[in-house]
Amino acid sequence: MADQYATSPEDNRPTEIPALRWDEPPEGPVLVLLDQTRLPAEEVELVCTDAAALVEAIRTLAVRGAPLLGVAGAYGVALAAARGFGVDEAAAALASARPTAVNLAYGVRRAQAAHRAVLVAGGDHKQAAEAALAAARALHREDAEASARMAVNGLALLDELLPGGNHRILTHCNTGALVSAGEGTAFAVALAAHRAGRLRRLWVDETRPLLQGARLTAYEAARNAMAYTLLTDNAAGSLFSAGEVDAVLIGADRIAADGSVANKVGSYPLAVLARYHHVPFIVVAPLTTVDPDTPNGASIEVEQRAGHEVTEITAPQVSVAGFEAGGGIPVAPLGTQAYNPAFDVTPPELVTAIVTEEGVVSPVTAEALAELCDRSRQITI
Repeated sequence: MADQYATSPEDNRPTEIPALRWDEPPEGPVLVLLDQTRLPAEEVELVCTDAAALVEAIRTLAVRGAPLLGVAGAYGVALAAARGFGVDEAAAALASARPTAVNLAYGVRRAQAAHRAVLVAGGDHKQAAEAALAAARALHREDAEASARMAVNGLALLDELLPGGNHRILTHCNTGALVSAGEGTAFAVALAAHRAGRLRRLWVDETRPLLQGARLTAYEAARNAMAYTLLTDNAAGSLFSAGEVDAVLIGADRIAADGSVANKVGSYPLAVLARYHHVPFIVVAPLTTVDPDTPNGASIEVEQRAGHEVTEITAPQVSVAGFEAGGGIPVAPLGTQAYNPAFDVTPPELVTAIVTEEGVVSPVTAEALAELCDRSRQITI
């Protein structure tokens, strides 16, 4: 079914407009998303009535960010089950919507397994649908709790590496409440530093080509009254050279077993700059982002996105007619080919630390990462 839009009140705070929520109106259950493609110009909710609509929302980045994609994937399975659609077909479509983000497949599998377990045990489809929804809600709750613990662990690490506070933090892409059931991953650490009076400046990479930093991180920083400054991605080097960066904080879409980190394209150059300038390069991500089945960075499938994202600029508040590809303003000659990987991969030797909800890995090695994951599983069991 086609998606529907509902405009949210203008005076709502971001914590009052969750990035994702399950709703059950009289006409049937739906998954409601804050459409991130419309930010910061307007806060509009996108209502998904089936898994196909959610797949499209994921592919168009209306909902995005590794942790939140896991939650969305789980709810997508629950939505298919509740509305009587094929759960396995929905799960396959959802899991493949963004191939690099391992959390998405994790959330899908978790809800799908809960649904299947009830059917195998002799339960009916209604009970199986309820089990899938319960699994999605549990993951939703766990992600919020993980976000809070990552903020605590990350701030403690910052204070250890940079005693005295007054931190100047550079971040890339968007890692706040828009990607999480809580306050985010890397952004949550910066926010914790801000609340503790230890953040001097948040440097916000614009994050080309889709400007998630300019549109989303700046939006969240402004809403939280943080001291922040926006810069183009290629200006980061001059900041390092001038000694204006104390630490780099980024999120992750997949962390391989050896500690290689796939994150929004542009992260790897920051890691190289940070190493050259002796600045800590810190990755903040929940353990669901660690994929033990991916042995190293070379094994990570990097999503390639449409060329028009590079050859056109689309501003959410600007409506441009007559451009079929992406509806944006052309900035390159017609027919220009574009290289547009959504992510790049940073090798573990360039990562100072990986901060998770269960602790910090530093130095980053396959052995240390596996030990943390094993310890977490034992605690969970």
